[in-house]
Amino acid sequence: MKIIHVDCDCFYAAVEVRDDPRLRGRPVAVGGDPNRRGVIATCNYPAREFGVRSAMASSQALRLCPELVILPPDFDKYRRVSGQIQEIFRSFTPLIEPLSLDEAFLDVTDTPLHSNSATRIAEAIRQRVREQLRITVSAGVAPNKFLAKVASDWRKPDGLFVVTPDQVEAFVAALPVKRISGVGRVTEDKLTALGIHTCGDLQRLGRTELARHFGSFGERLYHLARGEDDRQVQTSRRRKSVSVERTYHEDKRTLSEWQRELDDLLEKLEQRVARLDAHYVIQGLTVKVRYNDFRIVSADTTGSRLQREPFARLLEQLWEKRADPARLLGLGVKLRDLKSPQQPDLFPDERDAALRSQRAGEL
Repeated sequence: MKIIHVDCDCFYAAVEVRDDPRLRGRPVAVGGDPNRRGVIATCNYPAREFGVRSAMASSQALRLCPELVILPPDFDKYRRVSGQIQEIFRSFTPLIEPLSLDEAFLDVTDTPLHSNSATRIAEAIRQRVREQLRITVSAGVAPNKFLAKVASDWRKPDGLFVVTPDQVEAFVAALPVKRISGVGRVTEDKLTALGIHTCGDLQRLGRTELARHFGSFGERLYHLARGEDDRQVQTSRRRKSVSVERTYHEDKRTLSEWQRELDDLLEKLEQRVARLDAHYVIQGLTVKVRYNDFRIVSADTTGSRLQREPFARLLEQLWEKRADPARLLGLGVKLRDLKSPQQPDLFPDERDAALRSQRAGEL
């Protein structure tokens, strides 16, 4: 396969700076009101130099960067620009998997343009977005989705990075494990305790040992540590979950206050689930809490019906682990798509690796 992952650079902020030349060169963020416990959605690179980051409280961002310009989000405008970017993608390939408004996977394996060079196609896409929309995107080119997504972040902003099939082994061996999708702080700490810092280190652990330490995620770690990922670009994405959440102007300080929010959240969740088509069924329930120090925790359970009691029990479990004020509460459901009852093996056995290598061809 020849996969390109395209990721816009500071998308919301970049669009705002493009539309208001007075903002050029200044630290700019898009986010909520700092006086109403708003949160930064994204910020440009001048703001990042002061330590401003997405998901940071807007008030904290202003303390780090007093000259920061915080603009309210204009999602209608961002969707329009995203649609224009998608049109550019479609001029190169119909095989596009949008991940969000500002990033997507493209499969150009059989695209005849630019002599079927994925690298030249990626550069042409970047140039066209720059010229037509006056924003920049970064791109990663690789034989699979995992590596393409890693590569797109390698030379940000406004960069292009290519991992050819013959470079995969060396590239992955040196790759820090924190670059693996799904490896958060907790998993990274566990890996560090095992003396694992790179994917090369991780390759020393077998399937059984990984399963013992990381459960079902161990199998995914086994394959990604070797650069193996046979997931196809999905042109028609189906949902895996639905959730709702609310950030409060005043912290919810007791378990009773947490649980009093359940009815309102559950009503909103029911409305969202009702909009799904009939091919989805609920197969799990989850709750999320963000504390006033911005740490996020969650808990889940099996279940197929939207009822108050299981969500209340999950909140109680989280309260027992940490009885602190919450600034955000959320509810969600995990879904099964009946249109895809047989889930494909995303990471086949290594016996297929040689065949995949033969198919990959030159990037």
